[in-house]
Amino acid sequence: MRRAVVDRRTTETEIALTIALEGRGQYSVHTGIRFLDHMLELFARHGGFNLTVNATGDLDVDQHHTVEDLGIALGEAVSQALGNRRGINRAGYFVMPMDETLAVAAIDLGGRPHAVVTLKTTARQVGDLQTELVQDFFEGFAIGARANIHVKVIYGRSSHHKIEAVFKAFARALRVACAKDKRMARMLPSTKGLL
Repeated sequence: MRRAVVDRRTTETEIALTIALEGRGQYSVHTGIRFLDHMLELFARHGGFNLTVNATGDLDVDQHHTVEDLGIALGEAVSQALGNRRGINRAGYFVMPMDETLAVAAIDLGGRPHAVVTLKTTARQVGDLQTELVQDFFEGFAIGARANIHVKVIYGRSSHHKIEAVFKAFARALRVACAKDKRMARMLPSTKGLL
């Protein structure tokens, strides 16, 4: 089973995270931001990953450090779990409907970090999460995983549904990108010879 453990400690956050890529969607998530917990829980369930997260951060200052560092730590864990990346699909995408909302996510685990996030949220906050920080989460993940991440809300009304649809689409796109392709079992999915 491809799995990884990340222990990320800064002066602003302490994060202990484990992920198993071939999981059963089991999770235990505690970040101090309940709506973010919910997004990471559905990330695990929709991705089929087993995920454990215990995070503490300087939430008395702001949520930014915690949210961004969680993105980085999760990206680092996925990168470690992938190992040399031989035999993986490398790229994946998913279109996720959620009631009146439609979101799409596309991922390339090709070694170059970049994130494009278009949420179209109108609320400053959903639950206890500052909505502008969703972009920081995905940018952090892109850096940690060395991946291209594109997530976009095509249309929708509810800011809650928009963020949730994006996380579900992201999880399912990542599941495809991480999956092994038997025909490419020993091959690196790149003509450059390096990911």
